[in-house]
Amino acid sequence: MRSLILLALVGLAAQLVDGALGMAYGVTSTTLLLAIGTNPAAASATIHLSEIGTTLVSGVSHWRFGNVDWKVVLRIGVPGAVGAFVGAYVLSNLSTATAKPVMSTILLALGIYILVRFTLFGLRKDRLGLPLRKRFLAPLGLFAGFVDATGGGGWGPVGTPALLASGRIEPRKVIGSIDTSEFLVAIAASLGFLWALGSQGINPAWVLALLVGGVIAAPIAAWLVRKIPGRILGSAVGGLIVLTNARTLLRSDGVGLAGTPAEGLVLGAIAVVWAGAIAWSVRAYRAELVLEAVTAHVEAEPVGAARTAG
Repeated sequence: MRSLILLALVGLAAQLVDGALGMAYGVTSTTLLLAIGTNPAAASATIHLSEIGTTLVSGVSHWRFGNVDWKVVLRIGVPGAVGAFVGAYVLSNLSTATAKPVMSTILLALGIYILVRFTLFGLRKDRLGLPLRKRFLAPLGLFAGFVDATGGGGWGPVGTPALLASGRIEPRKVIGSIDTSEFLVAIAASLGFLWALGSQGINPAWVLALLVGGVIAAPIAAWLVRKIPGRILGSAVGGLIVLTNARTLLRSDGVGLAGTPAEGLVLGAIAVVWAGAIAWSVRAYRAELVLEAVTAHVEAEPVGAARTAG
């Protein structure tokens, strides 16, 4: 019973972060399952089965709060489902240990870009509203779906920074659309695992516990993402990507710093930089609000003066 409660709490925390930042449910939950000895394929299958419920509730919640671009959902979600099904089959038959450092390096680079871009320059507004092309979304979805199924998580870490970097869609709609389209990915990955593995290694009680925690958190996260300014959200997402993937690389066989003081120092330094970036973004956002208020007051002043004179 204690382990089920722990899983439910992990599911709640993971979905709260995932729904607010567009990533981390799979990474967080898979890490716990692997830590208690679950094999990678069964861990990923368990997570994706629970995600069918959590992503459905999350998608509906984001839709109710106006965080979803349905064109993006379909254009990235359908290819993502194809990639996830293939990835589930591959993971069921092969080890992904070699691929993890490569994927983490790519994601780390994306994370650094997002962190620097949003912290120092804020949200790019000159592209907002421009359409995202199928030739960009389809390969992105296919790649992200494959990574998600083979790594037990990755749909958000791949899809969210790529869409944020495009500057063509608001951060809250990036997160809402990624979370909603993940429903298709979760179904496809689950079908792939069930086809390749059957029910081998999958504990229904664990699936249910993760599902309950995630369903409770989903509406809260969808509301929260509307309240966080885009600039701050971008810094938070970027830092999360950097920290997560730096940890994976430090613990890879090629580096081998797992559990060493050096690992703690590196991750601690990243955490300090991340906190500083968020603080900088908060300060910059407040300055933007003050500037907008002053500008609005100056523009309204002549109108008020003309009425007084009349």
